[in-house]
Amino acid sequence: MAKRKKSSKKFTNVDPAYLDKQRASLRRIHRKSVLFNAQELAAIDTYCKRFKVSSRSALIRQAVMERVLTGLDESHPKLF
Repeated sequence: MAKRKKSSKKFTNVDPAYLDKQRASLRRIHRKSVLFNAQELAAIDTYCKRFKVSSRSALIRQAVMERVLTGLDESHPKLF
């Protein structure tokens, strides 16, 4: 029995315009600035060195979004 050749494209039946639109919607274009004091920055630097974090911006983004989504999840409107 012959082996089937795997497709090199992950999404073979998806419209390329749709994929371009999806990529564009995930692009980060809105900038926000955060200021840290010396102790906060030292704590972040120590954490990044200890756990070998290469991208501090990704770490901070993930921490903020986890907090935001948790807060939204806990305070959703209740019907009863």
